Amino acid sequence: MSEATGMVWLVNRLRCMSVAEVGYRIRQAAVTRVAKRVRARAAPPLPRARTFNVQGSPALPQAEREALLADADSICAGHVVLFGNRRFDVGMPPVWNRDPDSGVVGPSIYGGDIATGNREQVGDIQHVWELNRHLHLVRLAQAWALLHDPAWLHALHTQLRSWLDQCPPLVGPNWTSPLELGIRLVNWGLVWQLVGGEGSRLFAGEEGERLRADWLDSIHAHCSAIARNLSRHSSADNHLVGELAGLYVGASVWPCWDASGAWQDQARRELEHEAQVQFSRDGVNREQAFAYHVFALECLFVAGLVGQACDHPFSRAYWTALQRAQRFLRSVRDVGGNVPRVGDTDAGLAFRLDAPGANRIEQLLALGDAVLRRLAPTHPGVRWLLHTVPGKRPEADPHESETGWAFPDGGYLLFGSHFGEANEIKGMVDCGPLGYLGFAAHGHADALALTLSVGGEECLVDPGAYASWQEPKWREYFRGTSAHNTVRIDGLDQSVSGGRAMWLKKARASIERMPQSPHEFDFRGAHDGYERLADPVRHMRSVRFDAASATLTVRDEIAAKKHHQFELFWHFAPGLDVRLNSSGLHVRGKRFTLQMQAHGADLKLELVRGHENPPLGWYAGSAETMQPCDVLKISAVSSAVPVECKFTIAFF
Repeated sequence: MSEATGMVWLVNRLRCMSVAEVGYRIRQAAVTRVAKRVRARAAPPLPRARTFNVQGSPALPQAEREALLADADSICAGHVVLFGNRRFDVGMPPVWNRDPDSGVVGPSIYGGDIATGNREQVGDIQHVWELNRHLHLVRLAQAWALLHDPAWLHALHTQLRSWLDQCPPLVGPNWTSPLELGIRLVNWGLVWQLVGGEGSRLFAGEEGERLRADWLDSIHAHCSAIARNLSRHSSADNHLVGELAGLYVGASVWPCWDASGAWQDQARRELEHEAQVQFSRDGVNREQAFAYHVFALECLFVAGLVGQACDHPFSRAYWTALQRAQRFLRSVRDVGGNVPRVGDTDAGLAFRLDAPGANRIEQLLALGDAVLRRLAPTHPGVRWLLHTVPGKRPEADPHESETGWAFPDGGYLLFGSHFGEANEIKGMVDCGPLGYLGFAAHGHADALALTLSVGGEECLVDPGAYASWQEPKWREYFRGTSAHNTVRIDGLDQSVSGGRAMWLKKARASIERMPQSPHEFDFRGAHDGYERLADPVRHMRSVRFDAASATLTVRDEIAAKKHHQFELFWHFAPGLDVRLNSSGLHVRGKRFTLQMQAHGADLKLELVRGHENPPLGWYAGSAETMQPCDVLKISAVSSAVPVECKFTIAFF
């Protein structure tokens, strides 16, 4: 980020803050200056760390055993999977402050003085942070629990010892984000239990005792730094949930200091609150970013399970909030296991006890089934987690249904037919807010957009986010209006960006006609994003779906005094055969065909794929990867353009 760009971003950030937040930031800066000058060493820990008496491993099929051990062997050779599916050579032991992608090594200076957005100083900070979440150390601990081979404890000792030496408290890029400290504490808690806790052979001998002492000192520094730097005001989103979850785990597993009780009480109290306010009444995460819905749920589940294991259960209201969030996730997932890629994602994980690349949503839903519905755990990651953090199952609300279709408070409505069956048609209309709090950091300019899957195959897609830390051109494209199945006016996004993770002016969507069912779906909504123009424009969209004829009709209208450039975008999943000719648009999938006719005055239809300047026709299926996809762009110039697109779906 250039100096000028950084200054603009800072000014925009201040514009999004309340007076109270500005005061809070000033006080935090003073606290940071004090912490930089003086770092008081913690009093010696009292011998009261918690051990859940984990014995061995859960019963595993031979294939799972072999995959786990092969993964652990790979880690010992210095090869670690990050972001779920990308393998990096990080060394053994790793250079912990090095970006494993670019090779840039961050400075060993006070963390508060490091500019995490400066690639010349730290490389891609997301890569550094992901490695230092220590998910792979849990894998080594699992291997030890499985075989009790001392080689795995030796590998763990080597990794932990090197981390503690290279990353002393408050020094280096791994002390720049309280969220990362929280996630690291979650994974350290899992490692601690899997290796046997206080009495582990990991701490045998003089070197083991020194490792234990230094590790506990770092744990105290983690808890203290999180408690001192919790994300507040406009930053109190999934970051706050992850920080509190880590603080709660740290204070619960290691209640070894005078401050531990206060940390635990505060984290528990605030987690109870955040579970209610960060999710709508119908279970939608208010960041309007489905990846962060998953991440926040992971953090809330692991904190809740630690509370159960420590016999300090969270409230029924807490678990009901998680139950409703699970219900939403299960509802938007199609029969093929696909979930629309709404909003931002960085593919970062809170914890991983399954094979690299495993489906996080599948694991999370299985965890909910085991914990909230008390079904026998069949998912390997869930079996490991419940084995590592044992405890009574919480009481869930028996009146909560497993799935639904209408989530008006959260801002999503589902239409379609044969949900859960092979011939499922499932679509989703986005009629919610842009995002959460002042920045709405992870939301996209996607008001009134819709997605569609047919027979478990994605058809009309949200292209995703690519990555939140990539160059501005791609960042702005993927979060902009032209990357979504909705209307853009005068080449402008519906909402006004203030920088990488910030919106200055936010489009507000409203439901004007609520449908009665998903299979006889008749919706009308509007948003005010373009009413900011000198000649205000209001966009209205009607969506009708008729299950009997398998037809979807989308009608877009604008209301303005003067003529405006109107663009409507339809994004199709990669792999579909998409063709445009004089008779209309023809789409063919593995088991379905879709025909579309567009009606309106003086329409120009153009099929675009993989354009770079300006970007259009791209799909980000996973973190930091993108591929071309077909986009139908419908253009017109008018002051009141009714454009109607009729999609007819057929299976073969």
